[in-house]
Amino acid sequence: MKYNTRNIGIIAHVDAGKTTLTERLLYYTGLIHKIGNVDDGNTTMDKDIQEKNRGITISSAAVSTQWKKNGNAYNINIIDTPGHIDFAVEVERSLRVLDSVVAVFCASSGVQPQTENVWFQAEKHGISKICFINKMDRIGADFYAVLKEIEMKLNVVPIALQIPVGAEHQFEGVIDLIRQKALYWTDENGETIIEKEIPGDHKADADEYRTRLMETLAEYDELFFDIFMNSENKVSEEMINEALQRASGSGAVVPVLCGSAFKNKGVQPLLDAIVTYFPAPDQLPAVQGKDPDTEETVELARNETESFSGLVFKVTIDKHMGRLAMLRVYSGKIRSGDMVLNVRTGESFRISRILKMQSDKTLSVEEGKAGDIVALTGIKDAKTGDSLSAVEKPVLLEAITIPAPVIRVSIEPKTNSDEKSFGLVLAKIQEEDPSLVVERDRQTGETLLSGLGELHLEVTLEKIRLNHGIEVNQGKPKVSYREILTETRIHREKLSKQNGGSGQFADITFEIGPRENNEPGLEFINLIKGGVIPGEFIPSVEKGFREAMENGPLKGYPLESMRISLLDGSFHAQDSAAFDFENAARDGFRTAALSCRPQLLEPIMKVEIQSIEEYTGAVTADINRRRGIISSIDERLGRKIFTAEVPLASTFGYISDLRTLTSGRASISMKLSHYALVPDFIANTLIT
Repeated sequence: MKYNTRNIGIIAHVDAGKTTLTERLLYYTGLIHKIGNVDDGNTTMDKDIQEKNRGITISSAAVSTQWKKNGNAYNINIIDTPGHIDFAVEVERSLRVLDSVVAVFCASSGVQPQTENVWFQAEKHGISKICFINKMDRIGADFYAVLKEIEMKLNVVPIALQIPVGAEHQFEGVIDLIRQKALYWTDENGETIIEKEIPGDHKADADEYRTRLMETLAEYDELFFDIFMNSENKVSEEMINEALQRASGSGAVVPVLCGSAFKNKGVQPLLDAIVTYFPAPDQLPAVQGKDPDTEETVELARNETESFSGLVFKVTIDKHMGRLAMLRVYSGKIRSGDMVLNVRTGESFRISRILKMQSDKTLSVEEGKAGDIVALTGIKDAKTGDSLSAVEKPVLLEAITIPAPVIRVSIEPKTNSDEKSFGLVLAKIQEEDPSLVVERDRQTGETLLSGLGELHLEVTLEKIRLNHGIEVNQGKPKVSYREILTETRIHREKLSKQNGGSGQFADITFEIGPRENNEPGLEFINLIKGGVIPGEFIPSVEKGFREAMENGPLKGYPLESMRISLLDGSFHAQDSAAFDFENAARDGFRTAALSCRPQLLEPIMKVEIQSIEEYTGAVTADINRRRGIISSIDERLGRKIFTAEVPLASTFGYISDLRTLTSGRASISMKLSHYALVPDFIANTLIT
């Protein structure tokens, strides 16, 4: 059976026109009958009150639609992802379950920082890509410059399938290099496409880029190379399309199209490219998973007859439907009423309903089969990243990576009457967004909310107010520092307690200090000889140290990195238990770590600022004032682009400060770069 399904994501930097493009894709596929616009706050995918107000996508929305080409109907599942770095986990969990992405670029801004981030996230998951150079009608639009930038900055081989006819306010249409026709959109809604011969003044460019297309394909696809070399005149459209499908599927080349979604130009050819070049789920390699009991690799074919497996990539709590688990079905099929297993909890449950998502609407379906993206109701304990499988064949799929939070703020409800519901709301919000961490400060008793950036926390607190009606008091944002050991020590820790009956005994000698290159996490080396500590107690020693790292010796911040070599020890045949060795490791860490000259680490952000020439001095001075280091100043289309590394602690309020400084003529984007030692003059104020 042939799968006519495509699972695609739309990725881009903030404001490249992702949501507008998605809106047009839904309009031309017939799912919606009126075009919405981000500026008017009436788009299908941005349903949240804040998404409408801010004009940005916050959570990834899923929608299923259909496109017909050459008499075939294709199901397209689209996920529109956020473009802001603060919502990186939304992007990560969407990419984890998609087969391909459309990367949207602004024709005047080119490849921006968040596009690079998301592109390399997609690269990590090995998914196919098509580039769409949007906003060809914008001032400063330059298709060829962006094409070059895609090649240089993203380290790929872009292959133009179209070139534009005109640019900026003179953008009229596109030239299809494969069919060698010029396409024009004449009516306001862009539904009528008129095909004409290529205009004379564009003929030379069209010939040059068609030759480039053929030569690049011949270079990256052996089958096409033979056709191209032997019969230059007989290369058919079908041969080119098949070669493009193979070369883009392997990641060797990336097809590039262009248009203006806002002006309704260029969207239908993009839909054609999606169904032509992107793979169907059954064309992808078998799913790799693990047997949870034996840890052995399990391979599952991506078809309906295989045993069922799927991954929960998002949990949402709907006002009317209750808890919804968004699921990508990788193999087999499920029907409502089936029993399935949550591999993480080991519990089986019965599926009550299977739904297809139409943005904020849902449609009940009888079954979900390999390749589908569906929502399940009636799943009590499902979390983001859970593997679901057939009860008789448990399979654990690769989980979803959740980035660690870098910023936190203390919060409390404004009125005591909201205290009880406040806790429930926080638990619910944390379930929906696993990159948020809620904890109590043991010293002050405050509730702390940690997230990936200022905007992330701002949006979350706004959500508590708007969606749940709770007004919140918040403290100043605080940096999530880390700690590091800078010297090595040897320490012996002995635990010996007699309390009537069996006692407690554990004795360990260990070397504690920094890891080479300060790689993150614990490096645990077991050098015990002759069974002086029985083998079954060693994992407990490691566990004790691993847990102790969560509270560093200086200020209780997590320890970024540590090396432990377990050198010697002893045990008592009657009194020693695994838990005693765990406790000895914890106590030993607390005592020894303080003598290893611990120091504070702070998160350093990679900042990119786009501004105009006249504010260069002001922007540079401001970066220096924030303890920032400028790594480059480039120029693009008359704008200055500053790249710098700035400590997170100095970036609070940066966006509004920069607007004031440049009279609103600058934009800024930030992402976590690395952790670095806090300078002594600042560390002294933090530690006292």
